Amino acid sequence: MDPENQTTKKVAEGIIRGEIATVMGNPLRNGCAACHVLFSIVDKMQVSEQDAADLLSEVLLENSTLNDDFVAMVEDIHMQSRSMGNTFLIKNRDSKDRYIESNFKNVLAEILSDASSHGSEIVLRKLILSYTALSIAQNLGIDLHAATEELYYYMRKKDEETHQELLDSICSVLRKGHRVR
Repeated sequence: MDPENQTTKKVAEGIIRGEIATVMGNPLRNGCAACHVLFSIVDKMQVSEQDAADLLSEVLLENSTLNDDFVAMVEDIHMQSRSMGNTFLIKNRDSKDRYIESNFKNVLAEILSDASSHGSEIVLRKLILSYTALSIAQNLGIDLHAATEELYYYMRKKDEETHQELLDSICSVLRKGHRVR
């Protein structure tokens, strides 16, 4: 393995450990705990958000103990401290993993069913809107339901604009997807 890459990962690992300790010692009142760690990597290592996300993923993938600590931090801040998801929070790790696996498989089956029944355009629309709502929720530190409602409120207010932007994006994604094959 490239020694420079290994050094970079070690630096990122130190930042991640430090930020987990900081957040657990002084919980965030607002905002996303995972994003806090991510943007600490961006700031301290002077890398792009994408590079920081890649580094965070690689380090957590290679270090299961640190990954467990990271997940525990996210659960503590986003569920326990904010009293959200308490029924999920009290489950053991195996139960949590089975629940996530079941939801993952159900969502994939739903997407494939929608594609078969309604076409890929509808699936892309649904994915784009879900991702947008998720991004709003993360950036504002609100729950997904509230973010979805805010998004739909905005879209109703600017119906023609947002409808056209969605159509243009869907067409662009489909065109680019056909070029790749």
